[in-house]
Amino acid sequence: MFKIKGKVKSQNFPLFAFYSLVLAGLLCAGGTSSATEGAWDPAKYIGIDEIRPGMKAYCLTCYSGTKIEKFDMDVISIIRNYEPGRDSILVQGTDERFIHTGPVWGCSGSPVYIEGRLAGALATAYTYSKDPLYGVTLIKDMLRVGGVGRPNASAAQYGYSLDFSRPIDFAQIDKQITTPHFRGKRSLAGAAALPCPLVTSGLPAQVTEQLNAMVEPFGLAVVSGVGGGAGVNKDLNVQLAPGSCLVVPLVAGDITMEAVGTATEVVGDKVYGFGHSFLGYGQVNLPMATGQVHTVVSSIARSVKLASAIKTVGALTRDESPAVFGRIGAKPHTFPLTITIDDYRDSGKQVYNCQVAHNKSLTPMLLRSTVSGAGMRFGDLPPDHTIEYKVAIGVEGAEPITFENVSTDMGLLEMLMESISPVTMLMNNPYKRVDIKSVDFDVRILPKSIVSHIWSVDLSGSTVKAGRNLDIEVVLESVLAGMKKYQCSFQIPSTLAPGRYELTICGGYGYEMFLRKAATYKLVALDLDSLMEGLRYLLSIDRGKLYCILALPPGGVAIEKAELPDLPATKMLILQNPKRTLRIQPYPHWLEKSFDSGTVVIDRKTIQITVEK
Repeated sequence: MFKIKGKVKSQNFPLFAFYSLVLAGLLCAGGTSSATEGAWDPAKYIGIDEIRPGMKAYCLTCYSGTKIEKFDMDVISIIRNYEPGRDSILVQGTDERFIHTGPVWGCSGSPVYIEGRLAGALATAYTYSKDPLYGVTLIKDMLRVGGVGRPNASAAQYGYSLDFSRPIDFAQIDKQITTPHFRGKRSLAGAAALPCPLVTSGLPAQVTEQLNAMVEPFGLAVVSGVGGGAGVNKDLNVQLAPGSCLVVPLVAGDITMEAVGTATEVVGDKVYGFGHSFLGYGQVNLPMATGQVHTVVSSIARSVKLASAIKTVGALTRDESPAVFGRIGAKPHTFPLTITIDDYRDSGKQVYNCQVAHNKSLTPMLLRSTVSGAGMRFGDLPPDHTIEYKVAIGVEGAEPITFENVSTDMGLLEMLMESISPVTMLMNNPYKRVDIKSVDFDVRILPKSIVSHIWSVDLSGSTVKAGRNLDIEVVLESVLAGMKKYQCSFQIPSTLAPGRYELTICGGYGYEMFLRKAATYKLVALDLDSLMEGLRYLLSIDRGKLYCILALPPGGVAIEKAELPDLPATKMLILQNPKRTLRIQPYPHWLEKSFDSGTVVIDRKTIQITVEK
């Protein structure tokens, strides 16, 4: 039970929201737990009521290699109610190395001992502090994480705001991935959780900058230059222990992204670390590895550990406000990513083999950055370029989603939107859990632009009789190919009513616009099967084609995904009753011809034709 004193003005802040926030804070704080009481050993752990300012302390952490070293500290103060229901200890390092570096990103979880007993873990610091001043998360709170009866998620859970009631929009999803709109864990005003360094290798500077913006709200800070096991002996027999380097290899292989922290306590196969949350939402299944520290980079702005994973030894299974919790021997959820790049600037094909952590929040960002890093190995693409690509997304228990397309003068953007957005939708769909089994890219980069424009459209006549042919001649102009002529013919249905109709000549961009307007229902998901069907339909649009489309009057209806194109008018009136809850729209009819143009048509032409009896 808890009591709230004082008055709350409901006109400015609803009571329901107020109580929800208070309850969320108590849940995050942890309250009481039988799991803690069962694990508590007063000979091994020291409680906050036994600690006083001025007491001597020390922490264990790794500053180089795999050696765990002792660093002396002083207890500065006891902070009560640091967070709702949680206390903290303020300590300051007195070791010369600590004084030189100040607070170090990557020391999160370093165990702090007072009177030879474990008190907690280094977890928070003050931004730009010159002194090695740390806030300590109590071991009492950390030991609750992973206990029986803990909630499955905390109030800090992150997710994408995907509206599955609207047509699939890859551009909108990609925007959410690259520009998350929520606040991070760092604060310039006071103490905040120490960011975990996300040490990368194989990523160019422009990719790491964008990755940093994407993962910063999770409390991660991208550090490039050392990683990927540089100088690491993978055969080292290193065990996770209090003070050892604790690494979360989010991407492993030829390109790496590894989050670095410190293990606080190891009890049997149970590992507690970080002293604060990682992603911040309860149940996870992320790789947990031993690590080696290359060096500590000292900086006034941010001192940081540069480290690499040695060997994955288990999985992080819980991620809560006081700590992360993992089990040695548990199997993490990852999937293979293969990227084959045939770049004209390289002497041959480059193949990247990686393992990517499976997490509905992080995986889209990790995939996007990994593919971007492989594609931009030699820097930005020249102004005139073409990318031909094939993508296969393996889905557990279903047929893979495979597609191929071409993009010109747009960098990697279109390929990334069309490949990462479907993964994001599948992993975050509200219908059924989806596990990604594999993702494969086959990419070819060419030093030419294949943009083309519609030079002219000639018709056999702007007026045509029903039952007769309408002949069309289209001329495309491109810089490399010059003028190319295409001809097609539509037979006007003999039953078509006299009137004016719209003929559209376009490329893949215009064709997609037409489909979004004429056949919206094909791009709206009602369940997992229709989501995958809609993704396949949208991904089948070929930018390398020229399309000629003659729109006809609608006939019949489309009821959600069911198509009734030849429904009698009387039955249509019954089905279109506004009292019905099913999504109903007129069934679209059109005539269509397409040609492989070898170019990307970026404009479109619409022409009105008149049909006579």
